[in-house]
Amino acid sequence: MAKKAGSRAAVEAARPAPRSPRGLRTRTALVEAARTVFERDGYLEARITDITKEAGVAAGSFYTYFDSKEEIFEAVAAAVQEDMLHPRLRERLGEDDPLVLIDAANREYLLSYKRNARLMALFEQVAQIDDEFREVRRKRGAAFVRRNAKMIRRLQDAGRADPELDPLIAAHALSGMVGRMAYSVFVLNERIPFERLVTTLNQIWANALELDRQHTSR
Repeated sequence: MAKKAGSRAAVEAARPAPRSPRGLRTRTALVEAARTVFERDGYLEARITDITKEAGVAAGSFYTYFDSKEEIFEAVAAAVQEDMLHPRLRERLGEDDPLVLIDAANREYLLSYKRNARLMALFEQVAQIDDEFREVRRKRGAAFVRRNAKMIRRLQDAGRADPELDPLIAAHALSGMVGRMAYSVFVLNERIPFERLVTTLNQIWANALELDRQHTSR
């Protein structure tokens, strides 16, 4: 299944979005149906005919919007990414306290992961067998890391976090920790109460960035 990275993404980017309301509804219905089929049947067993049947559209309509099962799977992954990214936390919360922002970011991510746990498990599996999807997933994951690195850098500039940390590496490490804990709890069913999970992860973030120490030393 390994293919040259970027080819499917390039095809999808080149295809214009549907212009008509009917076309948009059909594409949306196909993506939603694909999610249902992938969650129910898994990636390898899912078929395009199953997706079109679930969406209630003619089999040939699929190829107006997607070239393959792989391409619509990536469209499902993109929709999940949008659900999980939660941008502009400071603006939405009207808050600048780093501990509040870390709590909100971790809480929103974990709740989104829980909603999408079956697909997140599937993404892990497909990334092991499809080189192109793994690269797409890596690039999308980088969005979380960049956002967190920007926050860490801003805290360092304000004298509120350890200035010796590399913000990008720290963001990779701390984001990776939250992601793997989410996988353990919501996919592998580790029995950790949600509030305890959030507060513990928040404290590890604060300790790693030395937020409490930097705050008290000001």
